Amino acid sequence: MTGPTGPAAAGGDRVRASHAEREQVVVTLKNAFVHGRLTKGELDVRAGHALTARTRAELAALTADIPVPVSPPNAAPSAPSAPPRRRPPARPPARARHPLARAAAGSGACLVAASGLVLFAANVLDPHGLGNPDHPWSALCATFAFVLLILAMFIAVLGVASAVEQRHLRGQLPSPPSAASD
Repeated sequence: MTGPTGPAAAGGDRVRASHAEREQVVVTLKNAFVHGRLTKGELDVRAGHALTARTRAELAALTADIPVPVSPPNAAPSAPSAPPRRRPPARPPARARHPLARAAAGSGACLVAASGLVLFAANVLDPHGLGNPDHPWSALCATFAFVLLILAMFIAVLGVASAVEQRHLRGQLPSPPSAASD
């Protein structure tokens, strides 16, 4: 196998090229293509040779005829910049996405539990009527059912407030009117 000929190979630089150096040459070739210094065919051939090159001399020969861009003195060498990627907006966690649905489910569960307690107390614990003073368990079930009703209302109010806040933050609702200072 004969090596490349030309001014870059004349120095006899036989140091093996690293993967990073090969990638840098491919980037340089791509930049030359973008600036119109190489055709698509030349880019393909040279990039293929760059990826299979073994020495720095072979890599230097691939870019010897491409002019180096002039940069101002004291300027740091700049790497080719790719267009910035746009990140999709972060989605809120699943539990925060549908606050009204979650509030309805929580309130409904509390109401079902309260109804179940009332029916259990009325039919099983106290078949003669709810609130009979001789059966304290039925009064306890009625009290617990009342607490569950209050909890269901509290969950519903929090769900509505959370939904309104989310829509306000997304800009779907106008901001509440504030008191104008005179």
